[in-house]
Amino acid sequence: MDSLTRLGPYVWPYRRLLAWSVVFAMLVAGLWGANLSVAFPVVKVLLGQSLHEYVDTEIVRCEKQITKDSQRLNDLERAIQNGGQPDNDLDDSEIGLPVLVKKTRLQTRLTDISQQLLGYRKLKTSVLPFVPNDRFNTFALLLTVLLVATIIKDFFFYLQDLIVGRVVQLVTMDLRKALFRQTLKLDYQSVSAAGTSDLLSRFTYDVDTLANGLLLLGGKVVREPLKAIACMMLAFWVNWQLTLLSLVFVPVAGIVFHRFGQLLKRAGHKSAESMSRIYKLLEESLESFKVIIAFNGARQHRHRFHQENKAFFEKSMRIVKIDSLTGPVTEVLGLLALVLALLPGVYLVLRNTDSIWGIKLASRPMGIAELSMLYALLAGTSDPIRKLSSVFAKVKKSMAAADRVFDLMDRQSLIKEPAHPQPLPRHAQGIEFRKITFTYHSGTDAARPCVLDKVSLKIRAGEVIAVVGENGSGKSTLLNLLPRYFDPEHGSVLIDGVDIRNVRLRDLRNQLGVVTQETLLFDDSIYNNIRYGRPDATPEEIRAAADQAHVTQFLDQFPEGFETRVGEKGSRLSGGQRQRIALARAMLRDPTILILDEATSAIDSQSEFLIHKALANFTQDRTTFIITHSISQSILDLVTRIVVLEQGQLVAIGTHHDLITSCPQYQRLYRMQVQQHAA
Repeated sequence: MDSLTRLGPYVWPYRRLLAWSVVFAMLVAGLWGANLSVAFPVVKVLLGQSLHEYVDTEIVRCEKQITKDSQRLNDLERAIQNGGQPDNDLDDSEIGLPVLVKKTRLQTRLTDISQQLLGYRKLKTSVLPFVPNDRFNTFALLLTVLLVATIIKDFFFYLQDLIVGRVVQLVTMDLRKALFRQTLKLDYQSVSAAGTSDLLSRFTYDVDTLANGLLLLGGKVVREPLKAIACMMLAFWVNWQLTLLSLVFVPVAGIVFHRFGQLLKRAGHKSAESMSRIYKLLEESLESFKVIIAFNGARQHRHRFHQENKAFFEKSMRIVKIDSLTGPVTEVLGLLALVLALLPGVYLVLRNTDSIWGIKLASRPMGIAELSMLYALLAGTSDPIRKLSSVFAKVKKSMAAADRVFDLMDRQSLIKEPAHPQPLPRHAQGIEFRKITFTYHSGTDAARPCVLDKVSLKIRAGEVIAVVGENGSGKSTLLNLLPRYFDPEHGSVLIDGVDIRNVRLRDLRNQLGVVTQETLLFDDSIYNNIRYGRPDATPEEIRAAADQAHVTQFLDQFPEGFETRVGEKGSRLSGGQRQRIALARAMLRDPTILILDEATSAIDSQSEFLIHKALANFTQDRTTFIITHSISQSILDLVTRIVVLEQGQLVAIGTHHDLITSCPQYQRLYRMQVQQHAA
């Protein structure tokens, strides 16, 4: 129920539409009960009595009963005045009752019969003039009325489903947007730990499952109970005692379905988690398709896919098994309720009595028409309940999906905006990493090794710093602290003496330009990928950035020029072309701090030369960090100083000349680089 409550803010804007859907559901329910009530006149006609004759007979009966009861009421009043008992009691069941109780019962019955008489007279004057005297013609008229009422009912049914479907689609759209907005607020480490496949599963499978549940909640779960209530009210009007007997099994059904609901929700959670693993396997397989082909790994991936699908099948079958039980259980309970009401009813009809074992079960002996109408109404009550049992599992499954959706919605970013942010003027003094210690969160209880251990480093504004070290030394992690992809466990990062945790994230990141090792482009035009660096840039500024990064040199290869779409992740371009576009995007931002994370590690020498040529001019008066494992001469021509990291610790910092003579770690890295070039 907590998930349903949390959906309230998303549903509330569409409350007027939902109100109309409830109105149409009530109309459907009313017409459903009215259609079933036609069983009474139909049976009367088939038994050989016209409606005119029936109404006349009932009017005469009511008039005689009123005359008889009025006389008895007069006798009671005289007896009360004389202080004794009347000569003629109401009936055997009331012998021995106090006179005042007899009078009250008599007055109540007299009022009821008077109302019945008034109703029959109105029926005779208002309705019967339009009803044929011929029984066949009457039967045909009843069927025509039933057909017209059914068409109207189905029209209202259609309108309700249409409105509910619209509301569900709008709510789902709002929910997806809110979920996406919340995900974008999370920090990089949290999103990476969750995994793309799990997030995609929540955005697609879980939200779709939730939408299906909402569709049922707004449609069947509203409409079917109203239909049952309409039939139950009419059944109470026909015979409240017998109808009450049919409700004996309601508490039993409540207990059974509550237990089913708990089992279904748990099974729904496990099923959704299993689907997340299928998404993960699909993502890995499609992203590593080249490796699968090269290593003939299709068989292995088919086996893993089969195992995950088998696990999902087993968890889904648990839902199917529980769901399959709800229908039979509902049917048995419904039949028991029907038997409990109809068996005494049949006894009253066949024995022409109004009581069993002295217990009064009707105001007067029932006829076959009344019993048929009661049966139709109770059957009309059980049908909506049967339909509700078929949606029970789906609703519970959707609530489990809602739990997963709101679990993601509740996640908080590990990177917090400051409550009272400090201003950050354009960077002009220096950057300091002060005693930085950092360990990645594992998402489990298992401890992970420290990635950075008490690293302290001061950089002057305008310097070009190369950060080198073996794989896993902490190079990227150190510089990922600058845009606050994550925060250090201990220590702080300062720009111009201001701790970046005290600065608005937008103000901080507006001063940064980042080019990553894995070039990340969007499936859009080259122009828009460059413009992403600063959406408000003019076409002239975008072209200037493209020229500066040597992007325009390869545009002639594409007929559409700047409007050429780069494909998914830039797949239609070469590695060097992608990197130059990424560099143009960073240059357009006009950052004060530029971070190049292995930006030339996977491109050809020509592209590397052009990028370094572009950087030679662009890095003037900007603090630049170049993470690299390739210590080439073109890099050495750019950098001011070199930082050497090893196993998360700062080993040395200085110029190439200083380090090549004093730092064994740097000597080893440089010697390996020279040997690779020589080979």
